[in-house]
Amino acid sequence: MKLKIVLSILVLLLIYLLFWPTKVTPDSWNPPPAPKMESSFSKNEKLKAIEILYEGQCKECEDIAVDTNGAIYGGTVDGEILKFVNGERIVLAKTEGRPLGLHFDAQQNLIVCDAQKGLLSIDPSGSIKVLETTYGDRPFLFTDDVDITKEGIIYFTDASYKYNNEQYKLDFIEHGANGRFFSYQPRTDNTTLLLDNLYFANGVALSANEDFVLVNETSAHRVKRYWLKGNKAGTTDIFLDNLPFYPDGVSRGDNGIFWIAMQSPRNGLLDGLSSQPYLRKMIAKVPKFMMPKPKNYSFVLGVDENGKVIYNLQDPDAKFAQITSIEQVGNTLYLGSLSENGIGKYELE
Repeated sequence: MKLKIVLSILVLLLIYLLFWPTKVTPDSWNPPPAPKMESSFSKNEKLKAIEILYEGQCKECEDIAVDTNGAIYGGTVDGEILKFVNGERIVLAKTEGRPLGLHFDAQQNLIVCDAQKGLLSIDPSGSIKVLETTYGDRPFLFTDDVDITKEGIIYFTDASYKYNNEQYKLDFIEHGANGRFFSYQPRTDNTTLLLDNLYFANGVALSANEDFVLVNETSAHRVKRYWLKGNKAGTTDIFLDNLPFYPDGVSRGDNGIFWIAMQSPRNGLLDGLSSQPYLRKMIAKVPKFMMPKPKNYSFVLGVDENGKVIYNLQDPDAKFAQITSIEQVGNTLYLGSLSENGIGKYELE
């Protein structure tokens, strides 16, 4: 009797996986094998020296920003914009969404990419202004990261117009080109689509001369470059390709180094099933808790404007795990995380 029940359950489960409808429409692709952790990516334990600031006070603060007075800001999973100054924790604002990318403009307004609420501007008093929530007939479902030119033009990403931040694994399983890259001109309140068909459009960082901007395509394991000036203006090329980890946030330090947060190692199951869309469609139907989980391994790359690796910082034991952003101030790196409750601090040698 028990055997019949078990078999019936298995048959129903198989029918569900095979025939139950889903909006996930995987494509077939063939990524190159992930490079070995050697040469520019050689394993080390430098990030074991990370100090964790405000432990237990900044829950899953994915991005970190620092103002001109040295105060540190983070956006929590609960929708709070926090300000840390002289050891004090201040709730600057509540977006009631999921704040991700943070960057200060010239007027010291904090420009926020809130995955659920769109592109926001928060003034020093905590007042929130909504800048943009949609483009054409598609609302922003996953407003992600941001950088700002000296003249105030805001460049930002919508990681996926199909899946929101709570469904990001479905976007990875589908490997659909659902990401978009925009510019926003505050003077005219005008938003321009610069790139679409991106594979999970994530981190954004301008070059020192603002002649190009980098955009991370997380699920394609690469960094794209969009040219803003010169005879290449309006065109794109690949800045870094076939990375061993999923690149998340990217920022540029005052020394011209691009800091790339390598959130977690590539998932071998997804890579192995890249050319099997039907099987990936079945995986998309399993309960959320059964889906592949990121492996904890801390990894930060610092590269110059030619893509040459200058800094390779790792911690296989992940004292501060799932790093998603880096903010450089002098010789100090402040780190955000998808999973930690605090802010990482690392002193460059």
